[in-house]
Amino acid sequence: MTVATLNGATATPAELRRAGLDALVQALGPVGMARFFQQYDPGHGDYTADRDRLLGNPTVNQLVDEIERRRLER
Repeated sequence: MTVATLNGATATPAELRRAGLDALVQALGPVGMARFFQQYDPGHGDYTADRDRLLGNPTVNQLVDEIERRRLER
């Protein structure tokens, strides 16, 4: 089985998913692909709430100021 090259920048989500599955089957075989997916761990907690708690909600200007400050520290 040969996996076709796909332009990831223009492919639809369905095309990307199909190409990814095809590549996994070719590289790992069907059983290996299934074992690979069994390793997926969605984790726990609420990433968005944690991110907001840690980072807050800075404005674009605050982010630019922070970037400039860090560049000057180098």
